[in-house]
Amino acid sequence: MIEIPLVFDEPPQKKKAPKHLADLSPAERKAWAAQLGFQPFRASQVATHYFSHLSNKPEQWSDIPADQRETIAAALTPQLIELVTTRTTDGGMTRKDLWKLHDGVLVESVLMRYTDRVTVCISSQAGCGMNCPFCATGQAGLTRNLTAGEITEQIVAAARACQDGELPGGPTRLSNIVFMGMGEPLANYSAVVRTLHNIVDPNPDGLGISARSVTVSTVGLVNGIEKLMDEGINCTLAVSLHTPDDELRDTLVPINNRFNVREVLAAADAYEKKTGRRYSIEYALIRDINDQSWRSDLLGRLLKSRNAHVNLIPLNPTPGSKWTASRREDEAEFVRILESYGVPVTVRDTRGREIDGACGQLAAAEKGKE
Repeated sequence: MIEIPLVFDEPPQKKKAPKHLADLSPAERKAWAAQLGFQPFRASQVATHYFSHLSNKPEQWSDIPADQRETIAAALTPQLIELVTTRTTDGGMTRKDLWKLHDGVLVESVLMRYTDRVTVCISSQAGCGMNCPFCATGQAGLTRNLTAGEITEQIVAAARACQDGELPGGPTRLSNIVFMGMGEPLANYSAVVRTLHNIVDPNPDGLGISARSVTVSTVGLVNGIEKLMDEGINCTLAVSLHTPDDELRDTLVPINNRFNVREVLAAADAYEKKTGRRYSIEYALIRDINDQSWRSDLLGRLLKSRNAHVNLIPLNPTPGSKWTASRREDEAEFVRILESYGVPVTVRDTRGREIDGACGQLAAAEKGKE
């Protein structure tokens, strides 16, 4: 198979993000601390405060000498993201945060509390280079990759918000992480894998969240899927398929011109076989574009013998877009046909419409003010 680069035409970054403890493995953290003139064990102490206690208040780090706390914190955990604005809906149970990075770039994350879990949806890139026409992020293009520190900071900020009781219902614990925000995670492979380790590694090296509670979404970068299955992390894979036929997918998901439906599903099957994890098929239902009964029938026939679950997503339309959500009756018929093939299917809860919930909408709105 022809090797395709995992990073697609990333624009040059004018100024690198400050190095952060979350960019490095535990061993690298100690070596870096030593390079900075600190005792190596200070890296482990800071990691404990950062990952185990979610603390960003060095004045409370009592195991570090008081006169060194600020210096060590600034060196090992520099501020990477700054909150620009927060919007809430669903009685505060859904919260969208807009973050400004060191170079002024804007990214989004969404924190959602349900009765049985709390999920954060995070961004792995500023913008996206996949150019899917119905996606606000895709239409904005790719600005740059995020560092592992910048991605991890979104997660730690969400975990801290849960711990501090910022969501209705009182203090809770962040339980699920989905890489479904801005960007194509597998096009920023190294930073995403480092972040996955930061999530699943036990305290104090990471957050100690089960890999079963982590989902990585991709438009279908086959070589990235193949690489991920050998990492031994065994998170859930979600494939943004959006249509079962190559003819339409070439338009809706342009990377299909490199990796077609058959190749993407074969890679997902291999991932499922290697990891034992059922994968998810993400399918944004778009009125009169991909919601026809014959496409549901084709999708059912493709998936009936696979260990896959279909997650139907009523499209969250972006302002001025010609794309809009399917009619309820077409959505119901799509579900009925898939179920007739024995394919597990759910319709995603449409949270966040009132707060520019679709990826890229809030960032685009803020940019428009400049």
